[in-house]
Amino acid sequence: MGQKPLQNCAMLEQPPHQILLPNRRLRLDTLVRLRWLAVSGQTAALLVVHIGLGYPLPVGLAFSLVAFSAWLNIFLKIHAPSATRISESAATLQLAYDILQMSGLLFLTGGLGNPFAFLLLAPVMVSATGLSAQKTVILGVLATACASFLAIYHYPLPWPPEADFHLPRVYSFGVWVALVLSLGFMAVYAFRVAEEGRQLADALAATELVLAREQHLNALDGLATAAAHELGTPLGTIYLAAKELSDEFEPEDPRGDDITLIRTQAERCRTILKQLASLSSQEDQTYQRMPVSQLIEDVIAPHRGFGVSISMHADGQSAEPVGSRNAAIRYGLGNLVENAVDFAKGTVDVTATWDEKSVAITISDDGPGFSADVIGKIGDPYVSERGGKPARKQSGGGLGLGFFIAKTLLERTGASVFLKNRPPPDHGAFIRVSWPRSAIETQKRVDEIPVTGHIDHV
Repeated sequence: MGQKPLQNCAMLEQPPHQILLPNRRLRLDTLVRLRWLAVSGQTAALLVVHIGLGYPLPVGLAFSLVAFSAWLNIFLKIHAPSATRISESAATLQLAYDILQMSGLLFLTGGLGNPFAFLLLAPVMVSATGLSAQKTVILGVLATACASFLAIYHYPLPWPPEADFHLPRVYSFGVWVALVLSLGFMAVYAFRVAEEGRQLADALAATELVLAREQHLNALDGLATAAAHELGTPLGTIYLAAKELSDEFEPEDPRGDDITLIRTQAERCRTILKQLASLSSQEDQTYQRMPVSQLIEDVIAPHRGFGVSISMHADGQSAEPVGSRNAAIRYGLGNLVENAVDFAKGTVDVTATWDEKSVAITISDDGPGFSADVIGKIGDPYVSERGGKPARKQSGGGLGLGFFIAKTLLERTGASVFLKNRPPPDHGAFIRVSWPRSAIETQKRVDEIPVTGHIDHV
């Protein structure tokens, strides 16, 4: 099964690579550049106050804090590429450091009486635009705690030695209130604006992905029609020739069995082409009604007799669902079962379970399992692997379209697909296809069912 996508059957994939990347939004280079900007501004401010204006301040400690930020930037640039996208936790730690470093400078230069105290808001604003609400709240609480500390404890504000400058306590309290309220309002405002932008970008990405997959499938419709037309005549010729040859051999002649096999396989090819041509056809609704267990038996029946034992189990916590003889479901599941038979060493297990809300069908085999280097790509068009090496589109053989078609058809019926390798000591591939029970029991033609973007992750 999902082991290695084969030419006519590739297993459902872990749906297209995750569209949303909430934990990898900020680039390391962004934080480093902002920190260099802060280092430059802090250095210039300290030089102007201490040298230009001649105001006394603990310049050694202040420049030590600025130098530490510079060395931190150098360390990060050396040990990580500029394009690295860091996790939320790493970004939160760096922004927390920036708050603490700025608080240290404010502690040495007058606390909230320093006109640059509002810069405590900057790291929280960066978090609001790039990180989750939880991380932004954590940084907001840290900034509020630092502001509260600085309102009470701090070195005197740098001022001419002959003058004595002290802010009234009421004014200091007002600055603290204004800073905290500004922090809350600006953080919430920035987060909501950024979140709406992220949601729009995510929705557009998901839409483009679904449209791209539909375009691939629509392109295949024409190929399927052309293939059915072109293959119909040679398959009919092969079938008739095999039938005539079978009459020329004695019953005990072993070559007769080979001719019979050719004839049955040609007939099977003709049946498959008819199914492809009739995915959207509307047949008698009474004939269409069938229990899930019968549906599975119809799916696995053509794959018996190839040296692999196929077992089927059905078990539910309620009455067995009765659905339609949906060609899309039969083709999609049949593709998966065929792939399992191709890779199984001896056994394939197909199990159906259901309850009042859902129906699930699992397919597992005892083969080598999914190849680690393609398991994240299985289901994309033109993803195939042969002999341990990814197949190229120019090479002969399969193009990995089987999994893509099966996955898309099953998702059209409202299915969710999950795949993985069986955990040790077992080996082989495992696939789970699940539907809401209502989707199975509702009578709909496949072309009337909207495409869903539902994705399960391994």
